[in-house]
Amino acid sequence: MSEAPRTTRQSVFKSEGFKEKLAQEIEQIQKIYLADQIPWVIGYSGGKDSTAVLQLVWLALSKLAQTDLQKPIHVISTDTLVENPVVAAWVDRSHEVMGESAVHERLPIYPHKLTPDVQNTFWVNLIGRGYPAPRPKFRWCTERMKITPADRFISDVVKQNGEAIVVLGTRKAESSVRAARMAASDEGRVRENLSSHSSLPNAFIYSPISEWTNDDVWLFLLQVKNPWGHDNKALLSMYQGASPDAECPVVLDTSTPSCGDSRFGCWVCTLVEQDKSMSAMIQNDEEKEWMAPLLELRNALDEPDHDKRDFRRMSGTVQLFNKDTRPIPGPYTQATREDWLRRLLTAQEVVRNHPKAPPEVRGIELITRDELHEIRRIWVMEKYEVEDRLPVIYEETTGRKFGVKRLDDSQPFGATEMDILKRVAGDDQIHFELVRELLQVQRSYRSSGRRAKLFERLEEAFKRGFYNDVEDATARAARRRNLGALLEAVGEASGSSGEAAKALQAELGELAKFQNPEAAE
Repeated sequence: MSEAPRTTRQSVFKSEGFKEKLAQEIEQIQKIYLADQIPWVIGYSGGKDSTAVLQLVWLALSKLAQTDLQKPIHVISTDTLVENPVVAAWVDRSHEVMGESAVHERLPIYPHKLTPDVQNTFWVNLIGRGYPAPRPKFRWCTERMKITPADRFISDVVKQNGEAIVVLGTRKAESSVRAARMAASDEGRVRENLSSHSSLPNAFIYSPISEWTNDDVWLFLLQVKNPWGHDNKALLSMYQGASPDAECPVVLDTSTPSCGDSRFGCWVCTLVEQDKSMSAMIQNDEEKEWMAPLLELRNALDEPDHDKRDFRRMSGTVQLFNKDTRPIPGPYTQATREDWLRRLLTAQEVVRNHPKAPPEVRGIELITRDELHEIRRIWVMEKYEVEDRLPVIYEETTGRKFGVKRLDDSQPFGATEMDILKRVAGDDQIHFELVRELLQVQRSYRSSGRRAKLFERLEEAFKRGFYNDVEDATARAARRRNLGALLEAVGEASGSSGEAAKALQAELGELAKFQNPEAAE
């Protein structure tokens, strides 16, 4: 969640007046709707802007003759599975009311709730694969969780119909960056009010409220009754509760701040310094105290985490920071991933049993059953953590059995055998993991008639685990970097020296395979 800077844009209703300008907006929407047979896809988040756009389109269609309502309008909402629970409940209820009302009014409006594939969810990537909490320079979440599900739906509409018009609630007043992007998009318009989609062929963008200010949006929502029966005043209250000062004036005087800058997003978001909306909800409403465990976990994810991460990258290689001898940290360690799972399940239990939690939260799933199964599979099958710790952690944290069988009945090793191996390894976590992986590689090929990629898998295991410790791995990486810099310098001296440098590098690489580091150096 972030705040958009205030702008000095003038109200779109100022010149013609509210009623006249609104009539013009509705007429424009009708004109574009009737111009062709291209289906529409409206992005609906439950926030003020997408609500305003959907409300405009709904009003426009309701004023058309039934014979003119020939093409569908799909309303899509992407649930990342880590949405702010208050907003998620609002959107779910809105979808229910919207679907019932559209059927009753015989309007071709169809709501759809989209979710990311289980392999792409937040917790599967963070707890399962060990991806660190998202940061501005490693923003792995948005594409997987929000963009991909929506793009897939739009692409399906394009495949079935040849084209699609995507209707969005984007506004130039949101920020200077958004205004610049929309201005650039306007220059590439294919026809009046429609611009080409930046990444999806045969998809077009239509932004009916692009020139509206925050106050224009609120004025419209509070002056015009929500046509599908949801309460816009309740939406205003939700924004008000998410504002730190609990105020949300609706005015046309730009010198008076509006709560229109409040933004709701994922409750786990670490791409901003703090979750102001959730903090404000807890601060302004005692009935929202049940959200405190979520905010606490989110803040924990945002803390410095280098000590929680492996010194090796996801591929097992060791890389150093530029002009530094510190290794660039990789994924979360096994211990850290297990700790995040415990903390998440604990927060889920606290929220479910909180005395002030509303009925719709009593059975909340901060992490779904499908996600738990996928995390378990990744831990055991991909990370070779055959201890199979997830069912144990689940039972210890919730007091309930996980209720599933072993992933592989032919697996000879389990928690008992790995406990013995760990005791033998002592504090040597690196070589414990190496032996554990080698045992799994050997077992996977034991009954196989083909040995394809066996040596590659063994080599990958040794590359990850042959170091004595972090200091040994760092020293080796530093030597590789120094050697590379030296060879580059030799290569720059002359063309022939460059060829000699390549040959020297190859020879040193071969030598390092058979001799100790000192001899190779």
